[in-house]
Amino acid sequence: MSHFQNTFVLSAVTKGLVVSVLELGCWAGALINGYFADKISRKYSIVVASIVFCIGAALQGGAQNVGYLFAGRVVGGLGIGMLSMVVPLYQSEISPPEIRGSLVALQQLAITVGILISFWIDYGTQYIDSDVSWRLPLLLQIIAGVFLGIGILFFPFSPRWLMGQNREQDALHVLHRLRRLPEDHPLVQEEWREIKAVVEFDREVLREKYPQHTNETRKSKMILGMNQYKDLFSKGIFKRLVLGCLLQLFQQFTGINAIIYYAPTIFQSIGLTGTAVSLLATGIVGIVNVIFTIPAVLFLDQFGRRYTLLVGAAMLAISQIVIAILVGLYSSDWPAHTAQGWVAVAFVYFYIANFAYSWGPIGWVYPSEIYPLRIRAKAMSVTTSMNWITNFIIGFITPPMLEAWGFGTYVFFGTFCALSFFWVLFFVPGNQIPDIESQTPSLHIETKGRTLEEMDEVFGDRSAVQDAELMQRVHSNVAHAGIPGKETTDKTEVEP
Repeated sequence: MSHFQNTFVLSAVTKGLVVSVLELGCWAGALINGYFADKISRKYSIVVASIVFCIGAALQGGAQNVGYLFAGRVVGGLGIGMLSMVVPLYQSEISPPEIRGSLVALQQLAITVGILISFWIDYGTQYIDSDVSWRLPLLLQIIAGVFLGIGILFFPFSPRWLMGQNREQDALHVLHRLRRLPEDHPLVQEEWREIKAVVEFDREVLREKYPQHTNETRKSKMILGMNQYKDLFSKGIFKRLVLGCLLQLFQQFTGINAIIYYAPTIFQSIGLTGTAVSLLATGIVGIVNVIFTIPAVLFLDQFGRRYTLLVGAAMLAISQIVIAILVGLYSSDWPAHTAQGWVAVAFVYFYIANFAYSWGPIGWVYPSEIYPLRIRAKAMSVTTSMNWITNFIIGFITPPMLEAWGFGTYVFFGTFCALSFFWVLFFVPGNQIPDIESQTPSLHIETKGRTLEEMDEVFGDRSAVQDAELMQRVHSNVAHAGIPGKETTDKTEVEP
């Protein structure tokens, strides 16, 4: 967009900083929203994040200088980071286990649809001969923020959050609504008991670790909340935290956002001439991204997380290396090698297709389901912040890398794709997962189909005798406890 470039004359480094500073805001937003998601609920933290996002979009769309543009992107990033942390958390906590992966993958599908829409809006507004050509796309973001902030008010609270707030009757009512089954249905009551058992187990663990802070005073709750961040580094939990963070790191270092952010520049570098042509090719990236995210929504819970990551990583590595070879051999004279240029374009699309069904959705699904309830929001905030800080690094380094390294940029990302394959192969839980009772390996298929309350078993973290005994005692107490009576009203919303 020439009008944007005339308003903000940016060097390659400044351009990278303007693009990537949004990710710094996202990083901060993801970190701070762990507290708000626990304090005011997953639902209301989405409302707050939507408001912050709209303010950021307004600042960007009305920017008169680079300073305002930077400020708008930081504020908008805060809102995006908050949402990226809490939305998959909320989705995982309201979803039944047999389709949880598919439902959380809907976030990635929504992201790809948003990217597609933004591409074609940019393509259309480039023909507007004024500043409206770049201000309009930025201001249109406000519409999405308003719809989300208002729309979430018509959704229920997380039953797991409600249980953690001692609102057992409300949790039962929400489960009845979500599963579309009567409150006295065995499946609803069994899920309610599972959630209650884990909440009680977490409370017992906290009582044992921090007996001096078990009263219900505001000060004690605040101290416990801070101590839960320390618990992220405890044995068992830290293993999962590292797993979630490395998954996010490898997701970004496959190079996906280098292509998404700088697709027009990349297409021009591999032989496509003209702004309109490169933008058109970029719009096709968005279409491919949407189409190949749909299989993840439909089949992720059938194929599983680990297998899908392995296949995706292998295909991504092949794509990047082929592009690197073609750029290295023919970039000095693309007009004489148009066929090779189009092959490179085809492999960009092949790369996008393989990312869309694998590392794209699973980067959100897997971290949202592997943490215990008592620290789930805080762990998700740390995991998601890793996504955004690495996203920032990629956005910042890509323009100078393309200028200085050329085909070496694709070798760099291809190497990380290969590393991600071997990391998943050797370190992501697969077939051999310890059984909680026998202490011997058993065949569990990673995390698919497991309830959130069973994740400690999947990762073998309740192998200690005292923890196993405590969980057995809690389950016994919950089994003998009564289900809340059917005293709920016919309200369509459960108020906090």
